[in-house]
Amino acid sequence: MPIARRLDPELIYPAEVLRVIDGDTFEARVRVWPGLDVDTHVRLRGIDAAELHARCADELAKAQAARAALQSMLDQGGVTVARVGVDKYGGRVDAMVATRATADVSAAMLQGGWARAYNGRKRGSWCG
Repeated sequence: MPIARRLDPELIYPAEVLRVIDGDTFEARVRVWPGLDVDTHVRLRGIDAAELHARCADELAKAQAARAALQSMLDQGGVTVARVGVDKYGGRVDAMVATRATADVSAAMLQGGWARAYNGRKRGSWCG
């Protein structure tokens, strides 16, 4: 059974950011139990940011801005993940993320205009 299915959705897990992948995904070392860390990709729940593998120059510019914004927020430190679930694409988890200074990173990305709301259905184009 995948580790994300065994994590308690009511718990908050501390995470060390290893690298930011794009505007809605980062790699982290998550402390799931004292002495037990899991390295995984974490997707921010409820948002979609433009892709770095862009279809147009506008999408690339938005993707780079979103990645920089997420990096800046995660650099605040004190990163935690909560309500951890399995992402629909596999190979990563879906979670609510907070930092020392930002209680809801997904909401901050939306408010900053670096992402849009996402409900798991087909994503729209960032071009034009």
